[in-house]
Amino acid sequence: MGNESAERIQTSLLNSLEKKAIKWLVERLPAWVTSDMLTYFGVVAAVMYAGFCWLAQYNVNFFWASSFCLVLNWFGDSLDGSMARIRQTQRPKYGFFIDHSLDALTTCLFCLGLGLSPLMDLSISLFIMGGYLCMSIYTYLSTIVMGKFRLTYASLGPTEMRLIIIAVCLLYTYFPLDNILIKVFNQEFTIYDCIGAVVAAALYIVYIVSLSKDLKELAKIDPPKTYHKK
Repeated sequence: MGNESAERIQTSLLNSLEKKAIKWLVERLPAWVTSDMLTYFGVVAAVMYAGFCWLAQYNVNFFWASSFCLVLNWFGDSLDGSMARIRQTQRPKYGFFIDHSLDALTTCLFCLGLGLSPLMDLSISLFIMGGYLCMSIYTYLSTIVMGKFRLTYASLGPTEMRLIIIAVCLLYTYFPLDNILIKVFNQEFTIYDCIGAVVAAALYIVYIVSLSKDLKELAKIDPPKTYHKK
């Protein structure tokens, strides 16, 4: 459920394949399934994902369940807006508001799940959360101010990010590497903590670069005005 008046910029690696899959799925869903139902289904799947990540403290095989919940989250989150467009049942203002309000919640759940699991230190996952939320806020502001709804950055979108999380979780299931520690400022971090820190740093860098680029463009469109005292 995006902002229908904004230009949708979708250049992710899996965009073409994903569009075909979504269209195929939407056309086969029963008429009683609504966009709102899919949106809330995605949120419930995100809650379950976080719960299974927490349970992975006791058995790493719960990462299989958390990974499946990410697939379910993709199903709800990716099909809700597409269903509205295909069925011509768009509600631009309502859809944009509810979809992206709940996106913020699911982002928090994704990152908290990682931090509550044995995979990553909570401080690192919160660092990632901050970067992702900065990117989200930037995206929404860009949509409103510039009329561009950017869904991907550096050819990566939400779907690719889910796949990366799944890959890292399943890699940890079989190769935890907890015995390999890296010391930074008298604090020890695992290999997976370092991977998380790199991801977070990349998010902040993309945020700063994108923000700087758009500020230059906006400065030309909306230049400063000179005050003349009367």
